[in-house]
Amino acid sequence: MSTEQIPWLTAAVFAVALLYSSVGHAGASGYLAVMALFGFAPAVIKPTALVLNLLVASVGAWQFWRAGYFSWRLFWPFAALAVPCAFVGGRLSLPAEIFRLLVGVVLLASAARFLARSAESENTRAPSRPVALGVGAGLGLLAGLTGTGGGIFLTPLLLLMRWARTKEAAAVSALFILVNSAAGLLGNLSAARSVPAFVVPLAVAAVAGGAAGSYCGSRRFPAAAVRRLLAAVLLVAGAGLVRDALLK
Repeated sequence: MSTEQIPWLTAAVFAVALLYSSVGHAGASGYLAVMALFGFAPAVIKPTALVLNLLVASVGAWQFWRAGYFSWRLFWPFAALAVPCAFVGGRLSLPAEIFRLLVGVVLLASAARFLARSAESENTRAPSRPVALGVGAGLGLLAGLTGTGGGIFLTPLLLLMRWARTKEAAAVSALFILVNSAAGLLGNLSAARSVPAFVVPLAVAAVAGGAAGSYCGSRRFPAAAVRRLLAAVLLVAGAGLVRDALLK
């Protein structure tokens, strides 16, 4: 990557962290989209996305916990098997074409999630423990493989199945993303043993954007317009990755 690209990439990461954290996510699919548009290789994309995700999820989890929305009872069954599965996924290195296809599908699914309306439910009931453990294991493996935290899928599932209300789902997903990103990064480092040097300015931008976005999202504004903007970006990047993977 040329030095001229770093300011642009840093600004893009700040914007992604700000927008995603306002709706309870750490921004992994956004970082994947940005780095894909900049033409990064999978070996660079995965650890960078995990580092940024880890930092922003830490800030978001803290903000939503302070606001009183976090539920340990709902969180731990999903996280119990997700963490070791994320570690395993982080250690695995997929061929470039398969990685692009998988990430492209994740981005398109993320776009659909942001476009879909999730109805708020007054009456919620936590899932059975076996169901939560199984869902967590699958999302953890996907998180490690792609460099995401799995929250982009956990949140709509919590709402669709009426396992949580919106703010509670965001709070649980934030910590879910945090632990999966940490496990995935450890798995990746145990195999690759390196993180790109340019991650430092990106990390500063991600923390700043995440702090502002999670504060506003947990306390200030609704996020319908933000969801639509994110969906548009993800659709463009996801469609491009799927096209490139299928044409090669």
